[in-house]
Amino acid sequence: MNDREIRVTFEGNLKVKADYRGMSILTDQPTYAGGEGSAPSPFDLFLASLATCAGYYVLAFCKQRGLATDGIYLTMSTERGQVSKMIEKIRIEIHLPPGFPDRYKEAVVRAADQCAVKAHILKAPAFEVLAVEG
Repeated sequence: MNDREIRVTFEGNLKVKADYRGMSILTDQPTYAGGEGSAPSPFDLFLASLATCAGYYVLAFCKQRGLATDGIYLTMSTERGQVSKMIEKIRIEIHLPPGFPDRYKEAVVRAADQCAVKAHILKAPAFEVLAVEG
C-alpha cells in the first residue's frame, strides 16, 4: 500500500474502517440507520473535515502572527434543501475572544476560506469507481 492509498475493510455490522498513512479511521452508521452509533458516519467525517480544515487555517494564521488562540473556536452549521434534502449552504463562524485585534478580523476569515477541503469541493475531482479481482 502506498502513502496515497486508503485501504477500506469491513469491521462487522455497518462498521467500515479506513487505514491511511499508519492510522485507522472507524466509521459506523447511526442506530436509526441500522448501525450501532459507535463511531461517526462517513458523512459526519466529511462535515467534520470541512470544519477542522477551516480551523487548521485559523490556527496557522494565528501561530504565524504570534496571536493567542485561547478563546477562539469555530462553529459550522448547514442548511438543507426542502426538496433535495442535500446541503445547500454551509456556514462557518469563527468566534473570536474580546480583544482580538480588529486589523486581523477580515484576514482570519480569508485564512479560513482557504481550506483545502473546500477548494476540492468547489473544483471537484473526477471520480472513477472500478471492480477489480485480487
